[in-house]
Amino acid sequence: MRLWTLHPKYLDGQGLVALWREALLAREVLRGHTVGYRHHPQLDRFRRCAFPRSAINLYLAQIHDEAIARGYRFDRSKLARIASDPHLHATDGQLRYEWSWLLTKLRRRSPSIYRQHQAVQMPDAHPLFAIISGPVEAWERVQDSA
Repeated sequence: MRLWTLHPKYLDGQGLVALWREALLAREVLRGHTVGYRHHPQLDRFRRCAFPRSAINLYLAQIHDEAIARGYRFDRSKLARIASDPHLHATDGQLRYEWSWLLTKLRRRSPSIYRQHQAVQMPDAHPLFAIISGPVEAWERVQDSA
């Protein structure tokens, strides 16, 4: 499961669809509707939020907006109520790590998208996240390829 801190505008089509599916799964985990992935480390940042369900719903809504802007037909009925205006913190170290990892993926999988983004020094974060100074998050499983 990868719930990107990056803004979904940087993802290629395959990545955007995967993010939608994984975020829907994450919501089911946070709702307690599944036994799998209950201890996935990326869900910790949502659980630490005062309103984890609203946070994941806002996360999904932003993915949906990006998909619609690109002409995809993501099912709007899958969106749920956002009861509060949550914001989560993420570190600039995490954002940079994800950016490096995504560029590596795009270079192999979607060279044209890679070329569009390769000059970006510091990417935008998903609107749910307020970026603060700090290292890669402790829950991240850092891989050498990024």
